Amino acid sequence: MSAAAAISPVRRARHRVRTLVFERPGVYLSFARRKYPGPSPAVIGPETDLVIDGYFRSANTFAVYAFQLSQERPVRLAHHLHAPAQLIMAARSGIPALLLLREPRGAILSELLYDDVALPDALVAYARFYTCLLPYLDSFVVGEFAQVTGDFGAVIARLNARFGTSFCEFRHSEENARECLALMRLRAGSGVHHGFESGVITRDELRRELPALERNPKLPELSEAWVPSQQRSRAKAALTEQWLSPRLARLRDRAQCVYEQVRKASMPPSS
Repeated sequence: MSAAAAISPVRRARHRVRTLVFERPGVYLSFARRKYPGPSPAVIGPETDLVIDGYFRSANTFAVYAFQLSQERPVRLAHHLHAPAQLIMAARSGIPALLLLREPRGAILSELLYDDVALPDALVAYARFYTCLLPYLDSFVVGEFAQVTGDFGAVIARLNARFGTSFCEFRHSEENARECLALMRLRAGSGVHHGFESGVITRDELRRELPALERNPKLPELSEAWVPSQQRSRAKAALTEQWLSPRLARLRDRAQCVYEQVRKASMPPSS
């Protein structure tokens, strides 16, 4: 039995409907505001200073923590909806936005480790996510996974140049990256973390909570959800045969094509 067949038809149908609704700001955002009243995920609104969002498993959490840790004061972020609707609304409203981008294989195989999604459905969702954003790319800065996780300061510099903002740049030192990963491991344990992500809690308030959070007995089972791990790398390797199935060639090509379109559009013009 294939992995797709093992997932119930009802669950697959719900995922397909969700994919379509995620593209419609008027429908999805009103629902999201009721479902996510705060502090995280945060939905775009009049108070939003910046949107950071992208497809699942595209360094969303690292980007949010690296950004907020760099700022002198909290910045009101809309983030973690993983819905094109949020980014489309940012474009229409003139709100600065960072669109996160990861190549489809890495993003989707990571997604399959955490969500009960059939690979064909994930490939369709990935392609639709970025395809519906193509008309709005001039309104975003695109942050590719490798640069977000390796030189996020340069990404923030591009945000400032594009939008005339003055956000503090992340200094991508080993110490700062380690702090981001440590906070990501603890994020399931406290609403203080979630408030920090959305810009309603300061760095100092968050750091004061850390000793208590680190003693939380529930954290070990949750702590690896948002950080790289050897176990996940092995699990992704085990999905390679499924990924390479000839039956999925058309869907893989479509996802790769839209990835390349977004990536190309984000590159500076040749001199």
